[in-house]
Amino acid sequence: MPYRAPISDYQFLLDKVVDFDQIAATETFSEASADVVSAILSEAGKMCEEVMAPLQRPGDLEPARLENGVLRTSPGYANGWKAIAEGGWIGMSGDPEYGGMGLPMTVTTAVNEMMSAACLSLQLAPLMTQGQIEALENHASDALKELYLPKMMAGDWSGTMNLTEPQAGSDVGALTSKAEPNGDGTYAVTGQKIYISWGDNDFCENVCHLVLARLPDGVPGTKGISLFLVPKFIPDENGNPGVANDLKVVSLEHKMGLHGSPTCVMQYDGAKGWLVGKEHGGMAAMFTMMNNARLGVGGQGVGAAEGAYQHALGYALERRQGKTPSGTIIDHADVRRMLMEMRADVFAARAILLANAAAIDLAQATGDQEWAARAALLTPICKAFGTQTGMRVAETGVQVHGGMGYIEETGAAQYYRDVRVTAIYEGTNGIQAMDLVGRKMMDGGEAASNLLDEIEDQAERARAVLPELAGPVWEATESLRETTEWLVSQIEMNERFAGAVPYLQAFARVLGGHYHLSAALADPDGPRAKLARFYINALLPEHVGLLAQTQNGAGDLYALKAEELAV
Repeated sequence: MPYRAPISDYQFLLDKVVDFDQIAATETFSEASADVVSAILSEAGKMCEEVMAPLQRPGDLEPARLENGVLRTSPGYANGWKAIAEGGWIGMSGDPEYGGMGLPMTVTTAVNEMMSAACLSLQLAPLMTQGQIEALENHASDALKELYLPKMMAGDWSGTMNLTEPQAGSDVGALTSKAEPNGDGTYAVTGQKIYISWGDNDFCENVCHLVLARLPDGVPGTKGISLFLVPKFIPDENGNPGVANDLKVVSLEHKMGLHGSPTCVMQYDGAKGWLVGKEHGGMAAMFTMMNNARLGVGGQGVGAAEGAYQHALGYALERRQGKTPSGTIIDHADVRRMLMEMRADVFAARAILLANAAAIDLAQATGDQEWAARAALLTPICKAFGTQTGMRVAETGVQVHGGMGYIEETGAAQYYRDVRVTAIYEGTNGIQAMDLVGRKMMDGGEAASNLLDEIEDQAERARAVLPELAGPVWEATESLRETTEWLVSQIEMNERFAGAVPYLQAFARVLGGHYHLSAALADPDGPRAKLARFYINALLPEHVGLLAQTQNGAGDLYALKAEELAV
């Protein structure tokens, strides 16, 4: 079954669930009318179907490779990048002053998700570049912005982010890369970085690296880290790629999936770089890119889930096995259960994703701190639940295929292998959960409480129309509120961390119920209401066990001594 961009699903969510009209009504995004957005989604969907989707399998079979120090990308990827660049899909939300479209992040997120479903390995390249664009817009000097942003938004140059080192993973503050002032406003950057997605390619004129390193007077830990822009080729006086910088790709990682996306070990040997942001303020600048990437990675999970679902559905519609009315396995109850779970979770995760992006847009357009708090609260949920959904749906897709799902030629296993890393990079899902119960609850749970108020208010209004759906959503929300209040009351942070993952999953389950209820209210006699009924009856109840786990505390986790775990 060829990939088909779910345009109608995006438009329904934008129109009926996340209230995109509110975004278009702002002065900042006044040009993002319904007609404009519809045209954008249609054009992007066409590109994903016709150009990117055919590259999904070839990239897996013929991975990127390093030949005598030169990186060679998978067949067709250069044309794929060209189509993405020429369509303007890299600079969608970029500042128009530098060649961007200035579109809402909500629209960019929808397009990125479609690209992820079509070919996740290639989509990672524009996603990294978009993240760097946002970091430079917010933190770079005017001179750097004028030189780099137009070329990156046009797709002539690409971008990466360099955080991780062999001894410094989640503990970024342990990095040892250093930067020495050259005396002319530039810096000599030295060190090794690992896990650098799209650290090089053979289809862009230049590759621009954002590198975290420590200045000579930088204190230990994250407070002593600065951020530097280090290009593969040093721009000449005309702004064109000049001499090669002192950096190279040492090797490529051999990965479980995402074979078409080169994951590089980068070596910097006194490479020339330019400071981005303030000295010792690198983490603040890099977090701009990381938060952008966390939203994007959540979208990668949803996109991979969509692709896996369509793949499994196509197989179920064609596979003949057993005596059923249609003669195919789609009439088997267990296959229906799997497909319904997949479809319902994709919708829930996509709704959370778009709601997160919408909050970002409204915060930007209005300056309202409540929207900023909403965006911050939803980001770890969006990233973790989106990628968890990607893994869960892709794994179920293999099961729908039965024995053939374990055979590589069907392509079902690739979705699972490719999406698996999304739960790890840009902050593991465990770290996202810790962020949710820690940093995002520093307001005493106010942002969470405001969101729960909205969910309960809608559920109350829905009782008159769909009482059998509204009641369970209201009750689940109240249970989530009680657990949130318990979490906030825990002074010992490890007590919160012990239940952080189930709490985030429970929060996502309740949000999913809320958005499914919104869809059912907009389509009470149609398929949306039927899907909502399945989700609320079959999947929402998972929140009960998850919230119980949340309040177990840390005691049981540490009941066994470390050495007893091996017994």
